[in-house]
Amino acid sequence: MDALRLTSFSRSGGCGCKIDPTALHQILEKVPKQWGQSDLIVGIENSDDAAVMRINDQESLVFSNDFSTPIVDDPYTYGRIAAANALSDIYAMGASPLIANAIVGFPVDKLPMDAMQEIMRGAVEVCQDAGIPLAGGHSIENPQPIFGLAVIGMARTHMVKTNVGARIGDVLLLTKPLGIGILASAVKTGVIRPRAYEKFIHYITQLNKPGSWLGKQPEVHALTDVTGFGLGGHLFEMAKGGRVCMEIDTTAVPVIEEAWSLVEEGVVPSGAYRNMHSYGDSLRFDDEWNIDHQLVFTDPQTNGGLLMSVAPEKAGLFLDTLKEFGFEQTAAIGRVRALKGTEAPVVFKRLHQAKLAGMSFENAES
Repeated sequence: MDALRLTSFSRSGGCGCKIDPTALHQILEKVPKQWGQSDLIVGIENSDDAAVMRINDQESLVFSNDFSTPIVDDPYTYGRIAAANALSDIYAMGASPLIANAIVGFPVDKLPMDAMQEIMRGAVEVCQDAGIPLAGGHSIENPQPIFGLAVIGMARTHMVKTNVGARIGDVLLLTKPLGIGILASAVKTGVIRPRAYEKFIHYITQLNKPGSWLGKQPEVHALTDVTGFGLGGHLFEMAKGGRVCMEIDTTAVPVIEEAWSLVEEGVVPSGAYRNMHSYGDSLRFDDEWNIDHQLVFTDPQTNGGLLMSVAPEKAGLFLDTLKEFGFEQTAAIGRVRALKGTEAPVVFKRLHQAKLAGMSFENAES
């Protein structure tokens, strides 16, 4: 594996290899909406993380498939990352995973078979940690390695979480720091330092299992995970669906420390620029923000944190509980407020006067 690095086969890795959001919108707008399916609760209409089909009066199946190109060179770690990232789509709907199948594309004439075996071993271990079997899959020969999972989960029908339920007055919580995509670029270019690499691996492989618990909390009004479209893009999807404005306190958003210096050195994934181009008119940066620092907020995350809009009176409890789950960087990053006229639906600003009175941001600057 020393001669041929996994990442050398991919132009971009992890969720950074997603199709440009603008191009994806153009593709999906021509896809017929399947309104005739009365039991289809969630489809493609609001860019949610998974599809949801009601199977009886109480329960619904949640289905997603997610695969990506290598973001690291170690096959075992790549398998863990891809599996955790795929499972995150189920957790982001407030559901519990039940079973997974593998999605595999592999250049059999260029990489040794033991690399694929190690990828599968990593994925199986992550599925075991999630309490589900990796029961089968489908594979093809492909010049670029790809790996991921198709996952089925289960949720109580009336408790399914989507990205469109944010309410004015809600507090926005984020469970992982930003910067995963930036550190992934540093990995690929060989400039990442050992301590930063340890942080990178910790966050990118950490299972978003608290999503299943959040799905049982009625005070969680909207839920998603931050992946390829960056924090800015996923906030926009939430704001658009709820017809509200997401006001973000940039001083409160957790960011992996090394990401700031890396972007200043020009170590930035192409996906961050792509996201800024696609969502730029919908994002407003107040104060004096240079483009380097703005790119942190459009950095494509692979298996990024859970992003949620919650009732203000429960935000403190959720913060404490999520930290007890092992998500120590969980933070209240902003509030949901009414959209004013033609303003951008996502506003990033330094809320120096913000007071978390009741975790509701009532005293934040307007």
